[in-house]
Amino acid sequence: MISVELTRRFKKMVRQAGREAEVSAALKLLLEGFGNPHAHSGLAIRKLGGHLYECRTGLAWRLIFEARKGCLVFDFAGDHDEVQNYLRSRR
Repeated sequence: MISVELTRRFKKMVRQAGREAEVSAALKLLLEGFGNPHAHSGLAIRKLGGHLYECRTGLAWRLIFEARKGCLVFDFAGDHDEVQNYLRSRR
């Protein structure tokens, strides 16, 4: 079974955006389908490189997470431009 870890930054971003219900629903679907490549496209999961992935909650909002052994660590949430800035800062 895969567990989910949410960083303080991630929780704060979701709360400030008022997207708690949307993110909760996406996390539930993600837990059910992660590791099943045929389900990834329907869940809008995309590998960004290394162990970093992106999951879309809708057309405009994305969740960034790292896949670790037995755990998905969610660290960032935002729109396309915010995600691009986050990824640039990780390099």
